[in-house]
Amino acid sequence: MLKRLAFIVLLAIPALIIAGCGGVREQATRKGEAKTVFKLASMTPMDHTYNQGAARFAQLVRERSRGRIEVAIYPDGQMAKGERELLEAVRQGSLDFYVGSTGPVSGFSPSMAILDLPFLFRDYTHADQVLDGPVGNRLLTDLDQANLKGLAFWENGFRNLTNSKRAVKVPGDARGLKIRTMENKLHLAAWKAVGVQPVPMAYGNLYGALQRMEIDGQENPIAVIYAAGFEKVQRYLSLTQHVYSPALIVISPKTWQGLSRQDQEMILKTAREVAPYQRQLGRESEEKQIAALAAAGMTVSKDLDKDAWYRVMEAAMGDFIRSLGKDQVAAIINAGKGGER
Repeated sequence: MLKRLAFIVLLAIPALIIAGCGGVREQATRKGEAKTVFKLASMTPMDHTYNQGAARFAQLVRERSRGRIEVAIYPDGQMAKGERELLEAVRQGSLDFYVGSTGPVSGFSPSMAILDLPFLFRDYTHADQVLDGPVGNRLLTDLDQANLKGLAFWENGFRNLTNSKRAVKVPGDARGLKIRTMENKLHLAAWKAVGVQPVPMAYGNLYGALQRMEIDGQENPIAVIYAAGFEKVQRYLSLTQHVYSPALIVISPKTWQGLSRQDQEMILKTAREVAPYQRQLGRESEEKQIAALAAAGMTVSKDLDKDAWYRVMEAAMGDFIRSLGKDQVAAIINAGKGGER
């Protein structure tokens, strides 16, 4: 725990220095040149990979703009109670950058919902091939219609189930549990098919609800479970890996239009350059974090029968697949197997 706290402090120091200038747009630099400070917000703690990636992004933007542009990082829900609120702020132009999961984004850009289909991606390599290829580019372009400017796909990770009641290995074990989910139609339908009572809830309210035992559990990637300290309020972890959850770094169109073309190109290039760095951070630490959660007292159920979970959740996906487009779903499934790359 001391090591984790020390790590958080080390990561937070540069971000807090940056955030100290937050909300101030045209400040004077030492040389008297105009300096712009943009706000970037997420719902996760500073030691989560979103904000580690954001810190790297901010550093490169500052260097490449020679100090003209700085990015102030506001982690841990400082700017809102949930990701949907952050997205609304970006659309309105009161927030410059959003880094968060794609789950709530489908409420603004329906085509993004395709990424929420259970067991769509085989592994991390498959996800990279799709999101860095034509499918990912189309989804980013579609965000323009929702008054959002998508820069790049980062990563949240494969989602896993935790609860405070019992070990869950097969779908039947989860029946009757009250589980927090995102406000996402596909996620809600998938969990209802399992027999779970899904409770859509803003992430900012989640820990308190678990602590007060208003709900039994939640589902998130390992990095989120670890960074949030859910082991203190959850006893059981099931490595279901039921949905791969990408993340997005999005900029407000208002902010984007106020940039010169040169700065637009620099920011876009930087966001995409940071993507593999940010993804790898979570992948490299995942096994260590699972071990740490187990050492803290969580019972970890591994090697689950993924086919059993897939069959149950798939039964609720027919209408969604038809509305999203069977060809589009097939393009993702076939990526890396001779299909679209």
